Amino acid sequence: MKKPLIAITPSHNTENDDISMRPTYLRAVAAAGGLPVVLPLEGTEEDIAQYVDTCDGFLFSGGPDLHPFLFGEDTHQNCGNVSAARDTMEQQLFKLAFKARKPILGICRGIQEINVFLGGDIYQDLPSQYEAAFPIAHRQPYYYTTTSHLVDIVPGTRMAEIAGGKAQIAVNSMHHQAVRSLAPGLTVSAVARDGLTEAVEMQDYPYLLAVQWHPEYLSGKDEAAGRLFASFVDACRVK
Repeated sequence: MKKPLIAITPSHNTENDDISMRPTYLRAVAAAGGLPVVLPLEGTEEDIAQYVDTCDGFLFSGGPDLHPFLFGEDTHQNCGNVSAARDTMEQQLFKLAFKARKPILGICRGIQEINVFLGGDIYQDLPSQYEAAFPIAHRQPYYYTTTSHLVDIVPGTRMAEIAGGKAQIAVNSMHHQAVRSLAPGLTVSAVARDGLTEAVEMQDYPYLLAVQWHPEYLSGKDEAAGRLFASFVDACRVK
């Protein structure tokens, strides 16, 4: 039986125009039984349509900040670097993959852009825009293979199935932007204990799930991270 072909969006170095891919994404997809491929950032809409037709699922990976024009705002003074090429390609890719109802997984930047592409918005800079009684280190001070805070799982969601019935799971964290206003059609399925949205899904779609943390660094030693990739790859298998 052929393995499902999983397309992953790449990182983009805007200084030298190189693209790259962290091996953690590739290993996590492969360990779950998928065949990972890295997409280019360049191509016509017809090219992207062929990727959507050919590939079985799409992983929108982590990366730089989204350009605030995508959600109708000026640039906050603490907004980071952006990639116009990546914004453009991923917006087209998401539109076509979503229309084709292909399985979609978003990680970190992925949850933010999926929310924006569907009509929501994001905090451009959590430290200056989001107040909490106990400020959680959403940009953790140690390496990403170590978890840094807990998230509460919303019962009755796909994320609850992935969590194996646990009310909370431990996650890592490396972001300064996050979901603010939830897009129409999305459901929150995990929340940090400071109230910040940590996972969203679309319940009337074959498979659309996005998380704010980086499960690819935890896969292989964390049950919930492994089940997350397994659920995505299983959804990508051609029935």
